[in-house]
Amino acid sequence: MKNKVLVLLILGTISFTSTISAQETTTNLLENAQTKAKKENKAIFIKFEASWCGWCRKMTKDMKAESTKAFFEDNYILVPFVVNESKGKEKLENPGSRELLKKYKGDEAGLPFWLILDSNLNVLADSFDANGDNLGGPASKEEVNQFISKIKKTAKKVSEKDVKNIKNQFIK
Repeated sequence: MKNKVLVLLILGTISFTSTISAQETTTNLLENAQTKAKKENKAIFIKFEASWCGWCRKMTKDMKAESTKAFFEDNYILVPFVVNESKGKEKLENPGSRELLKKYKGDEAGLPFWLILDSNLNVLADSFDANGDNLGGPASKEEVNQFISKIKKTAKKVSEKDVKNIKNQFIK
């Protein structure tokens, strides 16, 4: 009987621990990304997203498409931050993501909101257009052209083929 109680206590503890454990903190994610970015001589592409956000899923799909995946992985350390989850799904959020979103003035911009940082965590580009509106997950010709302009300023190398692939994938 003692063994059964002990097993139940251990299983209950494991189950309880796994349900209350939070996602990795933005501090840890940024530190890891910074270390990797310095080692690999890349910029850091942060995308704030939520599970309910269709535009977030589209942007992720576009960045991971067969025609664009190598470009983004060759030039950036990609770091998704989960933020602004629906009631009951807050446990999916990365601790510190709301504060970081606010720090970069994306808290009222809508999702996805993205930043491109250098390996010292200085902002190279963000998802605001020239009018201060969030490009979010770029999909129109104008949005994608602005996105490409920011990519050209932050990536190590952008070929004409890369530009064509991004346009073909992102413009809908």
